[in-house]
Amino acid sequence: MKSISLLGASGSIGTQTLDVIRAHPGRFRLVAASVGRNVEAARKLMAEFAPRLVAVADRGAYETLCSEYGGRTMVVYGEDGLIEAAVHPDADIVVTAVVGSVGLVPTLKAIEAGKTIALANKETLVVAGHLVTAAAEKRGVPLLPVDSEHSAIFQCLQGEKLEQVDKLILTASGGSFRDRTREELAGVTVEEALCHPNWSMGAKITIDSATMMNKGFEVIEAHWLFGLPYERIDVVLHRESVIHSLVQFRDTSVLAQLGTPDMRVPIQYALTYPERLPLSAAQPLDLAAIGSLHFAPVDFERYRCLRLAYEAGRRGGSLPAVLNAANEEAVAAFLAGRIPFLAIEEWIERALERHQPISDPSLEEIRAIDADTRAYVRTLLS
Repeated sequence: MKSISLLGASGSIGTQTLDVIRAHPGRFRLVAASVGRNVEAARKLMAEFAPRLVAVADRGAYETLCSEYGGRTMVVYGEDGLIEAAVHPDADIVVTAVVGSVGLVPTLKAIEAGKTIALANKETLVVAGHLVTAAAEKRGVPLLPVDSEHSAIFQCLQGEKLEQVDKLILTASGGSFRDRTREELAGVTVEEALCHPNWSMGAKITIDSATMMNKGFEVIEAHWLFGLPYERIDVVLHRESVIHSLVQFRDTSVLAQLGTPDMRVPIQYALTYPERLPLSAAQPLDLAAIGSLHFAPVDFERYRCLRLAYEAGRRGGSLPAVLNAANEEAVAAFLAGRIPFLAIEEWIERALERHQPISDPSLEEIRAIDADTRAYVRTLLS
């Protein structure tokens, strides 16, 4: 039986991870979890799974749960609490499903503690890929990808030699506005942006999908996970989200991983690797019913956030940390109705142009850059 610590249990990936745990009660046990400020989610977790530790974001939620549960489950809060969940001594594998750069330090601490990492928090590698991969290599800790695209590549590479890979090809649905011209994006609403055509995801990642920043982050992730230069990582538009990604080899052969758009499949693969278990909740792929698959090249002027991500990734150093911090602030402002959709990319570009890059930033420098970038972007709002 594998014991799991689930960071971000109340989010989209977190709730689907719980579905996988429920589906295999004899294989998995939830020993620790974090739920942000979602007290009701914590109550349900404690009633159903009886984890030994639950982390919440603030003292108010902490005091509420402590008064209700009286020590039956240890309750902790803040960044220190999130770290406690990540390094829980009973956990074998840590699923990092929190959203944003808040996942960086807990992931590094979990690596130091020797935990296997099921990585769903893409910002961790975007912000500090050089630190995370070096720590994992030094400690001998596996980084198992949970994102459907990276899971697909990981699966395609089983039994293959990385030096025989020509390039990686990430697929992208195109997001909520894939059928609109750039001119038609000027007045789009938050509600429209949150209607993803293929996937069920949280608000922030759905907006990132609409801008294609999500795909840009995945390009940076792929660079760190698989060690290929950006010139050998491509993106292709694929409307149906049936092919989750592809690997092209030196001899021009291409391997692809296919499946219905259901995040429980890559989540379960990360938890069971190298085994595969039945997943009755997921629908098998019916190619005859689908009929045809469509592909198109990416227009980097239409999706400028993807271009910005490639540029930041290639230049490296501290620029991806700026990219992420500016994006988080801009998306939050859009979701709050304070800026128009196209201002997201404008703010990110201005933050990148303002920054003086550091070639090999330390964790302390990354955190300072993150705070400085956020403060700058907030000034644009005022």
